[in-house]
Amino acid sequence: MTSPCSPLEPPISPQRAPAPKAPIIPPPPLPLSPPDSGFPPSPWSLQAPIPPPPPPLPLPPAKGTAPPHVFGLEKSQLLKEALEKAGPVPRGKEDVKRLLKLHKDRFRSDLQWILFCADLPSLIQEGPQCGLVALWMAGTLLLPPSGIPLERLVQVAMERGYTAQGEMFCVADMGRLAQEVLGCQTQLLCGGLGGPNRDLVLQHLVTGHPLLIPYDEDFNHEPCQRKGHKAHWAVSAGVLLGVQAVPSLGYAEDPELPGLFHPVPGMPCQPPSLPEEGSPGAVYLLSKQGKSWHYQLWDYDQVRDSNLQLTDFSPSRAANGQTYVVPTGGVRAGLCGQALLLWPRDSNHLPGSITI
Repeated sequence: MTSPCSPLEPPISPQRAPAPKAPIIPPPPLPLSPPDSGFPPSPWSLQAPIPPPPPPLPLPPAKGTAPPHVFGLEKSQLLKEALEKAGPVPRGKEDVKRLLKLHKDRFRSDLQWILFCADLPSLIQEGPQCGLVALWMAGTLLLPPSGIPLERLVQVAMERGYTAQGEMFCVADMGRLAQEVLGCQTQLLCGGLGGPNRDLVLQHLVTGHPLLIPYDEDFNHEPCQRKGHKAHWAVSAGVLLGVQAVPSLGYAEDPELPGLFHPVPGMPCQPPSLPEEGSPGAVYLLSKQGKSWHYQLWDYDQVRDSNLQLTDFSPSRAANGQTYVVPTGGVRAGLCGQALLLWPRDSNHLPGSITI
């Protein structure tokens, strides 16, 4: 793996609140493997028996859609009722069109828009598992639909000492976990989502590969700035680009929304010119996170700024009596200005190149 980051310190040291609760009993141990260095591949994990995923939820009557995966559904009547009221989960393209119609004043009328979108399932988190839920959703683009159960990700993360109860405060540990359990390639980005990393991120998303981003979560799940006190994870699997002109090869205008274009499946596409940094309101990330089964469109600069100010551990978390695993150097060392690119191990995709 190539990474613009300097080598990180050994991953973790536990940070405990003054009044810890009963100790967490981890699942039965996995076979031991030697300590990793620089995200080494872990062949044994790919060959180890994987428990079968839980049985799927019944399909709703709507055609062409699937219900969200809800972790802990069998234990929560509230979640069951919410799922029944919510109905089927819209596919990415339809959800984006809903957002564009609902918030059309937010999008510049002087630009044409190109939507690159990979469909993600939904998974509602239980407890502080937003990072592992985001990784599970990303994994559905890297593995067959059967994928890896969330329980498997939690188990391995606990066995490796990355987490105590599902929380993930270290992007580097997330990369190691993704390599071991999903067998994918990863690139750890440091120094924020601006500058040269901006083009890497946009080119990666245009090719249909996922990006994991830590950020501060506002009341409506959008990025905000709370110095890391509301640290949360999202997965981005698409991007909405505002351009002056749409390339002539490989794009079709949406029949319902004039000015919105989609790549034509199975047809070669001419890569678009990426909007220059400093062009406000021209780039939106298509994202999902573990507290909603809908997509959201987030202004790129808003995500960049939120990601770049993750510096402090939440005082409310520190005082709630729970145990958390935080890396040496705290939230600043583990999350601030960092993100994770993922793509399949057998893919020819290289960060920095566009192959549509």
